[in-house]
Amino acid sequence: MNGAVIDTAGVHQLVSALIDRGYRVIGPTLSENAIVLAELASADDLPTGWGVEVEPGHYRLRRRNDDALFGHSAGPQSWKQFLHPPRQRLWSSDGSQSQDAPPRYAFLGVRACDLAAISRLDDVLGKGTHPDGGFAGRLRHTFVVAVNCTEPGGLCFCASMGTGPQVGPGYDLALTERLDDGGPHYLVEIGSDDGADLLAELTFRDARQDEIDSARGEVARAAQRMGRHMPAGDLRELLIESRESPHWDEVADRCLTCGNCTMVCPTCFCTSVEDVTDLTGNHAERWMHWSSCFEMDFTFLHEGSVRQSTPSRYRHWITHKLGTWHDQFGSSGCVGCGRCIAWCPTGIDITEEMTTLHDLAERRDD
Repeated sequence: MNGAVIDTAGVHQLVSALIDRGYRVIGPTLSENAIVLAELASADDLPTGWGVEVEPGHYRLRRRNDDALFGHSAGPQSWKQFLHPPRQRLWSSDGSQSQDAPPRYAFLGVRACDLAAISRLDDVLGKGTHPDGGFAGRLRHTFVVAVNCTEPGGLCFCASMGTGPQVGPGYDLALTERLDDGGPHYLVEIGSDDGADLLAELTFRDARQDEIDSARGEVARAAQRMGRHMPAGDLRELLIESRESPHWDEVADRCLTCGNCTMVCPTCFCTSVEDVTDLTGNHAERWMHWSSCFEMDFTFLHEGSVRQSTPSRYRHWITHKLGTWHDQFGSSGCVGCGRCIAWCPTGIDITEEMTTLHDLAERRDD
């Protein structure tokens, strides 16, 4: 079978089947004026008929004129928080740390950019010389229902990064949402044996070849309608050549070093470890929590921080994301989701800054 078609009732069956199999189903929900990821009790919790408007430093919900379940671009959260939690207890002096099996998650609505981000995190945390057992265990037990994008958001640039809008490997089932007068329906593609087993429990019909071709055409056209794009050329080399560019000072005039970009980024993985005790000193614990390269203490050595200035910290972040990540892990650390642009309080746009560096480099070469 090349593909199947389900309707909205089929999505409800899908969520119910995953819950019946013991999964905690995580998907987009409507909460506090944003679309956030949370556990679903049923498909009724999905944000039916809601979209978003995004610009640099701007995020707003908007009502759609249809009943699309996935008619929105990336929200403030990514799936990273479930696979690589923001705070984890590593050790306790009384040995009370949890030995429970990792949760069995089912992720519903994973976009191409976020599926690529999960793969990037796996390269860093799951496949290194010293893998993070917690991350690897969570990912191994996760069922992924991906969603192809047909309506990119105003800040999306996954096409520039080669991560979308067509989902890549790593899913169990992939949906393409299609809208017509009969309401939403979904082309379903199988990515694993587990996906095939689950689909067999749902009410579906075989997809016609014209439906498959039409759905793929919509996804291909979405690649031409990205809200943002990176400049052409070797970004890694551009950043090396631009290390001493005066443009870093201009960015620093706007950057608050708040770390929002690293918190919403689906691939930032840095952590810090701290030991804490109770007031009696009889009980101690070790905790790992997310950290940010924008923090003053991030590079603290015995005589102080290595990167004390705002220009140096922003330059480090963007150079690692788009440049030295290639040296460490063989790919870019940016997947083109646009979250860092939307959730920057001053609207700093990573694509705009790279374009400026590109234009400055071309002027130097003339």
